[in-house]
Amino acid sequence: MEMNLDEQMFWEKWEPLLPLYETLKQRLVETYPDMKIKVSKTQISFYNRHMFAMVSPPARRRKDWPKSFIMVSFGLPYQVDSPRIAMSVEAYPNRWTHHVSVESANDMDEALLGWIDEAYSFSQSKR
Repeated sequence: MEMNLDEQMFWEKWEPLLPLYETLKQRLVETYPDMKIKVSKTQISFYNRHMFAMVSPPARRRKDWPKSFIMVSFGLPYQVDSPRIAMSVEAYPNRWTHHVSVESANDMDEALLGWIDEAYSFSQSKR
């Protein structure tokens, strides 16, 4: 799936992070070829029936976070307990949003892609 103009413009300010986004997008497109992509002001979201994952640049970062990364977020019905999770929030009862900082393509490993796969299934099952 080619990157559209909205995606290109979104990453314009964060151009060094574009290869990370492209790797993530490629992996998601390969796994979920029917997904939809929505570009907003602060994030790019990936949808099936509902949003299951999103990616954002480090516009706001905590002191203990890396200097250069993309933030990959996903929603699950439970809180994941892992040192990989930079932050998690229970946005609604039994709906946790998890944020993982990704510094390199190596960070897009089985654990992260597994959580995203769970998020994809979870979003499909929502009413």
